[in-house]
Amino acid sequence: MFIDFLTEVFQQNKAAEAVIWKNRAYSYSWLLDRIDHWQEVLKRESVQPGAVVILEADFSPNSVALFLSLVELGCMIVPLTISVETHKKEFIETAQGEVSIRIDETDNVDIVRLSNKADHEFYKRLRQESRPGLVLFSSGSTGKSKAAVHDLSKLLKKFHIRRHNLRTLTFLLLDHIGGIDTLLYSLSNGSCIITVEDRSPDAVCEAIEKFNVEVLPVTPTFLNLLLLSEAHERHDLSSLKYITYGTEVMPEVTLKKCAEIFPNVTILQKYGTTEVGTLRSKSKSSDSLWVRIGGEGFQTRVVDGILHIKAESAMLGYLNAPHPFTDDGWFVTGDSVVQDGQYLQILGRKSEIINVGGEKVYPAEVENVIQQMDGIAEVTVYGEKNPIVGNIVCARIRVLRDEDPKQLVARIKKHCRERLENYKVPVKVEIVESRQHSKRFKKIRSAK
Repeated sequence: MFIDFLTEVFQQNKAAEAVIWKNRAYSYSWLLDRIDHWQEVLKRESVQPGAVVILEADFSPNSVALFLSLVELGCMIVPLTISVETHKKEFIETAQGEVSIRIDETDNVDIVRLSNKADHEFYKRLRQESRPGLVLFSSGSTGKSKAAVHDLSKLLKKFHIRRHNLRTLTFLLLDHIGGIDTLLYSLSNGSCIITVEDRSPDAVCEAIEKFNVEVLPVTPTFLNLLLLSEAHERHDLSSLKYITYGTEVMPEVTLKKCAEIFPNVTILQKYGTTEVGTLRSKSKSSDSLWVRIGGEGFQTRVVDGILHIKAESAMLGYLNAPHPFTDDGWFVTGDSVVQDGQYLQILGRKSEIINVGGEKVYPAEVENVIQQMDGIAEVTVYGEKNPIVGNIVCARIRVLRDEDPKQLVARIKKHCRERLENYKVPVKVEIVESRQHSKRFKKIRSAK
């Protein structure tokens, strides 16, 4: 019923590769059989339509088959990955998980009944309408993670239209809207997804070379690490046709370097949120930060410099936070943007703006300037309270090689003074050894 449009594609591509996992290929014929298998298992385990199911898994053959089986059964799916291990108990309680399905690193499946009773109003509504649900947790980078509840049948709708058959690497995780989008786009076009256990630059490049990956969906942080590692020089990446990026602001210096290194690859900015899904997008060019977003089922507007989105696929709401939509149905993203005709440039989160004596400082602008310097591995800019000007600009820097800290700090400040207004120049610069990104390869911005 819900996945009929997908199984039709699978039937037409039975012999084609659907999933590559641990160097082994699994065909669409295998996937069809496995979906039938798990539907029988779920029935035997008395997993009912409308049950809230915690799916602890990374991308694997069984996780894909089970995800689709749960969709077809009409369950509320709550995907969780190792990236949220420290919050797992909290997330399960918030989601009111009734069944836990854990898929380990060998693709073995363990199904356990939980003691929770899922009685949230959103679940009741989906059950009454006999629709599957999807619960995704926000990253919580600026506070407590919010649990967004989706009508999964609405998210599936945009994948009914066939598009391009491209071999795609699953870099973004299964509990992220970008990871779900990657999976459904690939399956709806009879494409092959190439999974990776290790998301380091060398491991990713090795998989691209070995399995002729055509689409690499990643984060700007990962692309920066890729350039620093020079892994692209140690592997043949000629199969790549597209590099897509999103989830955070892209430093212009990183984008331009990528465009130079991969002249035959289309580099495309993607945009989506946990709350509304992923929009279709088109970058002005591979080295441009200007992007046009929208597509069927989406409307956009800019109000006081903040991007608003109205979407047919918008979530029902949060399990653990107030309703975030305007009275006329627009979601206020919190992303500050500038507009040029149909194109937007995303400057950063409104919540991350540093107010220095009434002047706005966008962390990404300062980070981009510092990353132009030789020897800089990572930089994170943030604000710190100050009794005189309200906030000061601070920077945490990880370097590629040893350098006298005092000389390095002086060099950074001089570089910034020559390129930025005085109020944007970091007052406090800290040299650190630790990496500044999460397991999702997204910059950690919170101050210590």
